[in-house]
Amino acid sequence: MTSPLMPPSDHDDARVESLSAITLATHDMPRAVRFYEALGFRIVHGGANEAFTSFALGTSFLNITSETHGPIQWWGRVIIYVSDVDAFYRKARANGIEPQFAPRDAPWNERYFHLTDPDGHELSFARPL
Repeated sequence: MTSPLMPPSDHDDARVESLSAITLATHDMPRAVRFYEALGFRIVHGGANEAFTSFALGTSFLNITSETHGPIQWWGRVIIYVSDVDAFYRKARANGIEPQFAPRDAPWNERYFHLTDPDGHELSFARPL
């Protein structure tokens, strides 16, 4: 789809499809897990004694990652599913946005890359493998 404001490009097939997950940082994973379990969130990966825990939220996820050094400097990450990770990466670069790294396959069965928005929010663009 093209817009009168933007000319068509070879990146038109790179579309945002859905919000996959939000990842938040914690200093105390057992406390965080107890909190979210008390609210009825269901663990699908990790747990109180793990460095990373994922809770199912319908078709999306809330991830908690353990940050153990000093004050939490990193707020977390929004994970957005796109139609084609590599095409979306090329689209970002073509628009002057430099991602943190090129797309890669993750052991949790997603292809993804990260970039940081102008306010320092980390965004991950991904697609299940």
